[in-house]
Amino acid sequence: MQPLSISLLQTSLHWEAPRQNLQSIGEQLKNLPPQTHLTILPEMFSTGFSMNPATYAETMEGPTVQWMKTMAAEKKTILVGSVMIKEADKFFNRLLWVLPNGQTGQYDKRHLFAYAGEDKQYTPGNKRLVASVNGWRINLQICYDLRFPVWSRQRSTYDEEGNFQPEYDLLLYVANWPARRADAWKTLLRARAIENQCYVIGVNRIGADGNGIEHAGDSQIIDPMGNIVYNCESRPQLYPTTLEPSVLKDSRERFPFLRDADGFMILSDELPE
Repeated sequence: MQPLSISLLQTSLHWEAPRQNLQSIGEQLKNLPPQTHLTILPEMFSTGFSMNPATYAETMEGPTVQWMKTMAAEKKTILVGSVMIKEADKFFNRLLWVLPNGQTGQYDKRHLFAYAGEDKQYTPGNKRLVASVNGWRINLQICYDLRFPVWSRQRSTYDEEGNFQPEYDLLLYVANWPARRADAWKTLLRARAIENQCYVIGVNRIGADGNGIEHAGDSQIIDPMGNIVYNCESRPQLYPTTLEPSVLKDSRERFPFLRDADGFMILSDELPE
C-alpha cells in the first residue's frame, strides 16, 4: 500500500437538471489537485435524489457516464459518484467507479429508502463492489446502506502463509443524507470505522432539493480508531487530502480486534424478483 490521494466534493445540486449539474461540477473540478488518485462526488450528483427515473435515468452510454469518462481522463483521476441508470425495463441507483482509461466498475444500491419511495422506483442491487487503487481495497456503498452493518462487515480471511487479511481498507459512502438526521449520519460513519477497523469516507451534498428537504453536508473522513480526521459541515468545498497506510497498519497491529470477530457468511446475496 502507498499513500492514497483523494478529493471530496461537497456541493449543492440543481434539482433534476443534469446539464447544469455537470457544468457546475466540472467548474469545481478545475481546482482538483494534480495526481489525485480518487475523486468522490455525492449520490445522484447529476439530478439530486429524484424519484423520477422514468424521465431522467440514462443508459450506460448516456451523457452523464460519458461526462464521467471524459472528466476522469482529463484529470487523470478515478471518478466516483452515483447516477440513475436504466437497463431494459429497470432503474438502478448506481455508483460508478470510472478509471482514466475509460474502464468502469459499478455497484447498485442494495438498501433502497422505502420512506421516500425509492423501493418503488428502483431495483436493488445484490452484489458488493470492492475496488482497488494504489494497494488500497475500497468497499463502495450508497447512503442508506450505512444503516445496515451486515452489508459492510469485513469478511476477513487468511492468505496461503497464514497471515490475517481484512477484506478492505476504506469504506466509502456517497449520499444525499437529510440534515434532520445528521446525528445519525455522523454516528453511523464512526461506528462503521470502529467496527471494521478501516478508514471511512462519507460524501454528502448540501442545500435543499426539489422537495424542500435540506442537506447539511457533514462530509467526513474517519480513521480506523473512529477519530474524525475531517468534517466539512455545511459549506461547498473541494477537499483534498492523503490517507496514510501507516495509520491503518499501526491501528490493526496494535489493536488486532478483527481477529476476534465472529465468523459469518451471507448465505445469499440474491434478492427475490
